[in-house]
Amino acid sequence: MTPPQLPAVVEPARLTAALRRSGALDAGAVREVKVLHQQDVLVSHIIRLGLRYVGESAGAPQSLVLKTPQAAYAKTLAQGGRNEVAFYTQLAPKMSPGLVPRCFDGHFDEAHSTWYLLLEDLTGSHEIATKWPLPPSRDQAIAIVTTLARWHASWWDHPNLGETVGSWMSVDDSANLMETFAGHYDRFADLLGDRLSEERRILYRRFIEQSARLFERYQSRRHVTIAHGDAHIWNFMLPRPGVADTVRIFDFDQWRINVPTGDLAYMMAVQWYPERRQALERLLLNHYHQTLLQHGVTGYTRGALDQDYRRSVLWHITKPVWQWSVNIPPLIWWNNLERVMMAVEDLGCEELLG
Repeated sequence: MTPPQLPAVVEPARLTAALRRSGALDAGAVREVKVLHQQDVLVSHIIRLGLRYVGESAGAPQSLVLKTPQAAYAKTLAQGGRNEVAFYTQLAPKMSPGLVPRCFDGHFDEAHSTWYLLLEDLTGSHEIATKWPLPPSRDQAIAIVTTLARWHASWWDHPNLGETVGSWMSVDDSANLMETFAGHYDRFADLLGDRLSEERRILYRRFIEQSARLFERYQSRRHVTIAHGDAHIWNFMLPRPGVADTVRIFDFDQWRINVPTGDLAYMMAVQWYPERRQALERLLLNHYHQTLLQHGVTGYTRGALDQDYRRSVLWHITKPVWQWSVNIPPLIWWNNLERVMMAVEDLGCEELLG
């Protein structure tokens, strides 16, 4: 019998059917499901499941990860669940193996805005680089950026972008998005009061005024890819010492068609304080560009990458406001605000506003 704390999706018969559909199980069947570990992360609930089989089960997974929404965010961030299920069930099967965890089953319930994913359990072979919020070592950062570049290259200017893969925002969509942002920003600024300096308020106002021009890079529809949208280093799993394997990317609730440097800027400018960012930023941008070229990207110069990166850093002054608007804790958005503002100043991003 399935323990009562588990949702129906992991009943042995349903798990057996899912594993057979995915090609992970042939003649055997799941006999028993056991909770090995469970925890809430920021906006989702993660349960690690141990499986026992009856019959032939050679090669079948001995454990799985069940991902479901955390109750506090289930309704407000339902779109993220819809996005992640779509990624794993529609995009991931078309990608080269070794970039993301294997998905055995996933479903989004439109009627109730609930969802689940059954994913490969990489606990035994992989680990997160550091305990949040510690930045990565140089070698860890290079390994992470290598995989990010490989993933971006696999979707770079792909003919299916906006057709069967993702969708493009129209000019009107972009304008509506910025109108929504401006409303959030006004309330955000009112909340912070004198904790948001006049210099930063001027920067935000100029950014909002110039947003239509800043969107032109995206609307060119050239040198774009599937971006992760939340590419901090703790969304990457690195092989444990002695394990010969690749880095895996996970948490795809914010994927979209976008300029690729948005992911790099979020990883470095939003998450790292200046000393660490300045020590690794140039090295990682060079390595990212070289990896793109090695994986078939053409016509994208190193100078274009720099310009895109600076523009993406500027775009990320919006991130703390969006995070505040969906009740992400101040521990996260306040530090992100401080770090990205320092990066904007260091990189002279304000000059992009004309």
